[in-house]
Amino acid sequence: MKRISLIYIAILSFLLPACKKGYLDVNQSNPNLTDKPPINGLLAATTYATGKNVFYTGYISSYYVQQLASPNVASASDIYDDADRSGTWRTLYLAVEDIRQMEALAIEKKAYEHIGVAKVLEAFNISMLIDLFGDVPYTEAWNITIFKPKYDSAKNVYDTCLTLLNAGIAAFNLENPQVKLDASNDLIHAGNKAAWIATAYALKARLLNRVSKRADYNPPAILEALSHAYTSNAGDAQLTRFENQSPWDSVAVRNSNQLLDGWLSATFVNALNGTTYGVFDPRLPHITDTTKYGDYRGTVNGAGRVGSGTDTGQCYLSLKGFYSAPGAPLLMVTFAELKFIEAEAYFNTDKAVSYQAYLDGIAANMNKVGVSPAERDAYLANPVVAVGTANFTKALLFKEKYVATFLQPETWTDARRFDYQYKDFALPKNALLSTFIRRSGYPSSETSRNAANVPVVNSLADKLWWDQ
Repeated sequence: MKRISLIYIAILSFLLPACKKGYLDVNQSNPNLTDKPPINGLLAATTYATGKNVFYTGYISSYYVQQLASPNVASASDIYDDADRSGTWRTLYLAVEDIRQMEALAIEKKAYEHIGVAKVLEAFNISMLIDLFGDVPYTEAWNITIFKPKYDSAKNVYDTCLTLLNAGIAAFNLENPQVKLDASNDLIHAGNKAAWIATAYALKARLLNRVSKRADYNPPAILEALSHAYTSNAGDAQLTRFENQSPWDSVAVRNSNQLLDGWLSATFVNALNGTTYGVFDPRLPHITDTTKYGDYRGTVNGAGRVGSGTDTGQCYLSLKGFYSAPGAPLLMVTFAELKFIEAEAYFNTDKAVSYQAYLDGIAANMNKVGVSPAERDAYLANPVVAVGTANFTKALLFKEKYVATFLQPETWTDARRFDYQYKDFALPKNALLSTFIRRSGYPSSETSRNAANVPVVNSLADKLWWDQ
């Protein structure tokens, strides 16, 4: 691999430059760049980049879980083609380079809160990386003397992510930081240390829940982490300030300009419009608009749109929707997600608590997206949803979490943990696999330059270590 030294990004007036020296696929230098960027400039760069990486990974996975569908027939995003993910790979590694630079500067300045943020953000980015690809370069990835780093076991990197989160929590709890988090440059929690600690625990609960198929799955540890995490939607980790448009708004705008993007899958639309489950979900109008027929219709993954242009009678992300309106927040970790994790952790030991957490997760997400209290309560009282403790199933839990984590990369983790057992969930038309996709292939930037170390991928149906 070649190395890079460049300005990472300048984001509006609140983002200052940050330098790069690391494991990348370009070689560029600028002798005028500072080696000591301001620590709060790095705070802005790293919080922004992490949020954008949630978008980039979510953009990939939302097709795999059939929340989105391509308007084009047999599009690579729909049919499990081994699309090149070099761009996403690169942005994840770039983010960690800046994060580590911020941490090094924070150690020098005894800026303990910045150290805490750095640990949490590295765990966040690396956990997304291994959830896409499995084994990845880690221990040697940022060593400037190694041009072809070895691949580390994804399980070992996962364990490191948990270690990072614990270290981050410990750093936040150190007394007398010499530099405090700057609210205007912390684009996720506005300098709120307590909110960062809650996010560290939220991510810990998410990662511990990832191993639900394994013998070492530990519900009490998950519940312990959740007890220190968010207590309401107000705690959510989200990005609300952007260089230009918010990411999913930019998708909706492109579509409105005939650069077709952000179309909703028939699988997702049917799950909400009453077709699949027999109940209309009031979140649907907060995501998309009705078609020219006055109803909600999605696009079958792999089949493409009916007709031409956007006037086809199919749904796509709305310019007025919660997720895709101008300035829409980019959700990273939410209270609603945590309630579903709680429901899963309690499912086998306290069904009543599990059931209530499931209902609370639905309510939290509906409140988040702007569903009226009357519509929310009617949905929660519908017998399809309010099945009672005795009839509560994991299928209901995973179905509702699937809706509540719309467009988030964690939805694909859940789909794989649940073995895609959602009702009426079928392979895309023209699928290149005979079963559902379980991983991404390694990017061409790796297979062309670090081929000797790249693990063999027999099929995109190969299961990652936690999925077996």
